Amino acid sequence: MRKLTLAVGSSLILATPFAQADIVGLGASVSYWDSDLSGNVANGDNAVDVDDELRLKDDGNANASIYLEHPVPLLPNVRLAYTLIQQSGNGALDSQYDGVDAGDVRSELDLEQLDLTLYYEILDNWVNLDLGLTVRDFSGELLVQNAAQSSVTKADAILPLGYVAARFDLPLTGVSVGAEGNFIAFDGDSMRDFNVYGQYSISLLQLRAGYRQIAVDYEDGSDVFDVKIDGPFISAGVTF
Repeated sequence: MRKLTLAVGSSLILATPFAQADIVGLGASVSYWDSDLSGNVANGDNAVDVDDELRLKDDGNANASIYLEHPVPLLPNVRLAYTLIQQSGNGALDSQYDGVDAGDVRSELDLEQLDLTLYYEILDNWVNLDLGLTVRDFSGELLVQNAAQSSVTKADAILPLGYVAARFDLPLTGVSVGAEGNFIAFDGDSMRDFNVYGQYSISLLQLRAGYRQIAVDYEDGSDVFDVKIDGPFISAGVTF
């Protein structure tokens, strides 16, 4: 993790002289993400399939972000983003999981992310490119229970991730296409979070539609989250 942090930090230092920002900019957005969940969660030697066994389904996703861009040399721009994924379902365990016997169970999964991203605008015209570093406060909790037994599997971490965002604007149309992502890999664990989108801007309003995927392969002691969340999203934002 330290090597990755140093590498990303060095890249930002090299990129700083090329950063471009002409005026102060402020923006915010909220989105709805219709996500599906797949993969496994494990506790020690016990593992459970969150889709085939637990039948977890989307209960709602809260996604919001806000950013501040400025023309001050050397200082990075700032972006805050929040994601909350809640899924629940009624399923059946094929075998015992962490003290919960095989059979019918009720399950709830919460995944939460709070991101602080510091980034530089490398290009800022009809081609836009941002590079930066994200500090992510990540937490996950899976509750599995039947009438008499229950299990809670948890993971908590603060992770540094590389950040890149690119957008291509079609001149005089208000239409653009873009992609952005965060990524890290260390000691066999990894996390990636990316989205691709089409955007239409009119006056201060920005409307987006696209696809987002989060893939987590993270071990916290004996608890392991190896899951993927993906699906289409729509968002609305304002810029000043």
